[in-house]
Amino acid sequence: MTRTVKAFMDKTDKLRYLFGPADRNDPEAPVIHRHDDFEHASEDDLAGFEVETDTQGHHYAVRKTDLGNEEV
Repeated sequence: MTRTVKAFMDKTDKLRYLFGPADRNDPEAPVIHRHDDFEHASEDDLAGFEVETDTQGHHYAVRKTDLGNEEV
């Protein structure tokens, strides 16, 4: 083990006492996804956008109301 790796591991070991051990949840357990008011508001906001791709492959969002007003 190199000196840098050992120093890093010593630091993370000390942080374990401050923050507690790493979370060891079951990785096979399903993710609980809650649909709250904030998520519904975000989905409503994002519904007003369309994803466009330019000739170089870059993706960007355009408001659906501005689709006909694009500059060339």
